[in-house]
Amino acid sequence: MKIILLQNIIKVGDKHEIVTVKDGYGRNYLIPKGMAIIANDANRKKLDELKQREAAEEAKRKDFYQELADKIGDNVLKIGAKAGTSGKIFGSVNTVQIAAALKEQLDVDIERRKITIPDEIKELGEYEVQIAFHPEVQKTMKIAVVKD
Repeated sequence: MKIILLQNIIKVGDKHEIVTVKDGYGRNYLIPKGMAIIANDANRKKLDELKQREAAEEAKRKDFYQELADKIGDNVLKIGAKAGTSGKIFGSVNTVQIAAALKEQLDVDIERRKITIPDEIKELGEYEVQIAFHPEVQKTMKIAVVKD
């Protein structure tokens, strides 16, 4: 039985792929659970339309994230932290603080999970962090940790 997968299924195939499975597996499990549809001509046309629509949405999403990356530009993000006389911070700077500073200073709202800090930030100074907006749109940004 040939089916069109509507989501990634381990050991069967990827989303939008046309695969051959045993009749019972397709008819009794995949199709009733909404994981697949029968690969007939009408469903293949729907699949093509769906792929085009998803490609357009993905392009819009990429453009949006590219605009955010351009908005950040070469700005240096300043993060205040309590520190001792030697310049060591009490605690450390984390992705939550960086995301909050981005929202406050540059009006860019992103998830903290998209920010990668190469090493722990435990001292005052300038550091670089990686922001992965999208698999194809990434930005390296400088942050300056200053004394509160």
